[in-house]
Amino acid sequence: MKAYLCVQMNFLSVNQLSKFYGDRLLFEDLTFFIEKGQKVALIARNGSGKSTLLKIIQGLEPPESGEVKWFKDLQVGFLVQEPQLDDQMSVYEAIMNADHPLLRTSLAYEQALEGNGDLSEAIENMDRLQAWDYEVKVKQILSRFKIHHLEQKVGSLSGGQKKRLALSILLLTEPEFLILDEPTNHLDMDMIEWLESYLSAGQMTLLMVTHDRYFLENICNEIFELEDGKLYRHKGNYSKFLENKIAREDNIKSSAAKAKNTMRKELEWLRRQPKARTTKSKARIDAFDDIKEKASQKVRDSQVQLEINMNRLGGKILELHNISKSYGNQLLIDKFSYKFSKGDRIGIVGNNGVGKSTFLNIIMGSDTYDSGNLIHGETVVWGYYHQQGLQLKSDKRVIDVIKDIAEVISVGKSSLSAAQLLERFLFDFGQQYQFVSTLSGGEKRRLYLLTVLMLNPNFLILDEPTNDLDILTLQILEEFLMEFQGCLLLVSHDRYFLDKLTDHLFVFEGDGKIKDFNGNFKEYRQYIKEKEKSVEIQKMDSKPETNKVKIETKRRLTYKEKQELDSLEAEIEQLDLEQQELTKKISQSEISHDLLTELALKIEQVLSKKDEKELRWLELSEYAV
Repeated sequence: MKAYLCVQMNFLSVNQLSKFYGDRLLFEDLTFFIEKGQKVALIARNGSGKSTLLKIIQGLEPPESGEVKWFKDLQVGFLVQEPQLDDQMSVYEAIMNADHPLLRTSLAYEQALEGNGDLSEAIENMDRLQAWDYEVKVKQILSRFKIHHLEQKVGSLSGGQKKRLALSILLLTEPEFLILDEPTNHLDMDMIEWLESYLSAGQMTLLMVTHDRYFLENICNEIFELEDGKLYRHKGNYSKFLENKIAREDNIKSSAAKAKNTMRKELEWLRRQPKARTTKSKARIDAFDDIKEKASQKVRDSQVQLEINMNRLGGKILELHNISKSYGNQLLIDKFSYKFSKGDRIGIVGNNGVGKSTFLNIIMGSDTYDSGNLIHGETVVWGYYHQQGLQLKSDKRVIDVIKDIAEVISVGKSSLSAAQLLERFLFDFGQQYQFVSTLSGGEKRRLYLLTVLMLNPNFLILDEPTNDLDILTLQILEEFLMEFQGCLLLVSHDRYFLDKLTDHLFVFEGDGKIKDFNGNFKEYRQYIKEKEKSVEIQKMDSKPETNKVKIETKRRLTYKEKQELDSLEAEIEQLDLEQQELTKKISQSEISHDLLTELALKIEQVLSKKDEKELRWLELSEYAV
């Protein structure tokens, strides 16, 4: 009988990695492996070294010790938070710059169809590389991420557009191993949901850093947790990670309590002993040192503590009456009205560029409206957390940022100094005297959040507060906001955050339309899906009986459908022959440009018909016995 050995294929091996940041140890002797097909997320507090670890893995920064090894000839793709693209290139040139034959061939074909290039050569290359199916993927991904104007210069794109372009190029080059740093930042809801579906279904190997917990829940099969310089591995998704973390912390508390009892007994024995030690007693003293270390273990419970003295909110809060706003020919808000009530918890959603931030700026008075009326209540104390974050000089120290607002702050029934307040927000003594410029992106966000809450607002407006915050800080912020008794207006692309905190949505649908939806984001998406399904059923009902698709949970094919299934195979085969015949005609040396264009369009029509027939064949074959 033969014995078969299952060989583990490690795409990435990290061995005994150590790294300092100045005098601070980020991590030590870090060892882990990522196998082919794994989808791993890295979770850590801001400033604990996850970005540094990604840079070391990419080869952009050296470790103090240890090594990173990749599987030989592995194709690896990286998505960083601020992609480095050549601003002088056009979007088309930036995509073509990716060294991927199918991608270059597909784009060249698209350009040739528009009269930019040799169409005959483009079609020949498409056929030679069998790139027709891939070309559909190119169109799909560029369309999904709204990459439309290929002639536009990269330098004219916003930061979010550059991130989407970099993500599109990365997915189109089809690397075997993807490393993604906050991939959902700058994506709208539809893009996020599509990307989640794409990464879930694909066979690629994945390592990512993200604060999107639905992403973690639905994509990952393992989570790496970096805490206090150590790495903990959790098999499973985000739910499993939470279970494991709770169990580990409970275990540490339990073992620490037992060790403390043992240590007390050992301490009593140690004090009773004479100064001369035997070998036996020395061994016991050494064991005592181990017990002492174990008893000193603490579960890290230094969490952000959020508490404010909220001012009383009167009956009149905020009223918007027929507010309209346009920029040039673009209508952002069209006669929108709403009267805010105590305890309103409203989420704002919509695609990028439809006017969400403009809406908030109008409320805060930093932008004007074209028509209508806006009334602020006299008792409202605003807390506005905007996307731009802290605008401070690089030589400003953290503690001075807080002291500039107040030296002493009332919190609950007590008063705290600036230093004490910063400690509550996880800025230890050393960090308080650091320059703001040395803080990580998430630490700057946390500091900014503190400056907003210090004003003791009773109406909080948060514009994308989850960007750059680690998951553990997000959980504390959520707990605070769930207890917050004032009004909350929240713009976020974080579906988990929205579902947890809001029960009402303003949906910016474009062209100035704002839908007032009573429910959270998950309920809204369900409403949209049901609406789309209803429209699809109506479309099918309006078709002739022979083309209807009858919706049933379980059934067998009718006689007519069996005949249709048989004929589909012949039709698909005929379309294949038609495609081959058209391709042969195009390959002829002497052919006019007009005829070439006509044949290319016919090929596309044939491919479209074939896709439709194949889809119908798959649909019917599910019911075939």
